[in-house]
Amino acid sequence: MGITNSNKLISSDTVNCGGEFTVSLTLSAAPDIADNPTDIVLILDRSGSMEGEPLEKLKLGVNKFIDIIDEATDSIQDGNLGSGSRMAVVSFSDTASADTQLVTSVSELKAAAEDLTAAGFTNHSDAFSKAFELFDPTSDNAKVMVMFTDGKTTAGAPPSQAAAAAKAAGAVIYAIGLVGNDGIDIAALNDWASDPDASHTAVAPTASDLERIFADLAKNISKPGATDIVIDEILHDNFKLVNVAQPTVGTVSILNSTALRWNIGALGVEGNEGASLQFTVKHVDGSQGLIPVNESVLYSDAEGNTVNFPNPMVEITCDTVVYPEPCPEPISINMEGCSDVAEYSAGDIYLASQGRILQLDLNLSRVCPGRRVALAVILNELDEEGEEHRRGMKVMEIPAHHQSQCADILVRCISFVLPEDSEESVCRCSMCSERNFTVRTICHYIDSGYECCKQQ
Repeated sequence: MGITNSNKLISSDTVNCGGEFTVSLTLSAAPDIADNPTDIVLILDRSGSMEGEPLEKLKLGVNKFIDIIDEATDSIQDGNLGSGSRMAVVSFSDTASADTQLVTSVSELKAAAEDLTAAGFTNHSDAFSKAFELFDPTSDNAKVMVMFTDGKTTAGAPPSQAAAAAKAAGAVIYAIGLVGNDGIDIAALNDWASDPDASHTAVAPTASDLERIFADLAKNISKPGATDIVIDEILHDNFKLVNVAQPTVGTVSILNSTALRWNIGALGVEGNEGASLQFTVKHVDGSQGLIPVNESVLYSDAEGNTVNFPNPMVEITCDTVVYPEPCPEPISINMEGCSDVAEYSAGDIYLASQGRILQLDLNLSRVCPGRRVALAVILNELDEEGEEHRRGMKVMEIPAHHQSQCADILVRCISFVLPEDSEESVCRCSMCSERNFTVRTICHYIDSGYECCKQQ
């Protein structure tokens, strides 16, 4: 069967600047169908929501699937499955029916699919039961069930028990969902499918994708198990690796802060087998917006399997930083060479006394986009009896940000000059003495959207 599925998932598709998320790589493989005869039951949804284009596209996908398996079993499309493999078609709506038994005739299988018409509700439980009844318990053939559906269960018993019984008896279940009018319950597909879920479940966004999905599945089912697997994962420059867990199969090595290599000696050589790897990624760059997780993911194995992992995107949202008080402009002074003394007028600068500078940073949480904020900062000093003495108040306007959603705004460098020996100073001593202060802040939106009612 070769590589039967590959997937990449991320724990969150929205991350704050400098935040972390987990990446999961999954892979599954199974033996070559030519050397390991397999009984395959196609379980096809023919409920009312499949009427029209979805059903026609499904038939094309099924025909492509049958042709690929036909050639894989005996190296030629001769109209008959070879090497002991067989296939059957089960369809379902209100109830399920075995449209063929397990047969080798390509024409019989295609005719059964072609005769399907759409009507009725969706009974997944009966479909699983009818499909499993077709397997010969005395046969050594591998058992594979391919469930296709475009909707949620609307008739019959809950299907989980029937799917679990089939898996417990040795059947491997793949679940394909089409996003149709009735909607798809992906959690249900994962529940029915064999583990790992990510490598046994696929969702087709449109009916036009069905032919490709069925073809990919058939090609993977017909290839040999993979050996000498090497996966090189290279992150986008905006991210770095912070933690890499041991994979369930194989070994992993960290090449640098943005790259790792996953080596698997053999996968799916003797039976259906899955492997997974998890690692934690941290955003390290000031850039924001929609960023791909990977620069590239490269796969190779001894059998020449072609594997394409998805490249998920992450929305990076960075907090807005505001500096309400710019630093004073520097004054340039030039001292000529061979000169011990230079005189320069620095302009009018008022020096009150020796003192200290207190600089504050404030974080305004969840500020809505497009709205300015009025911010007041009140600084008092505490004397030895705990009485407060006013040291200053600053009022400033924080400009509006234009991110897509409410965000934190970091207000940097709000400075207060604090003399040591002024008339009002609590401690008229040296700069080595301790001084205690309290800070109060008041903030509110300036832009409320309110307008006075106009007289008619």
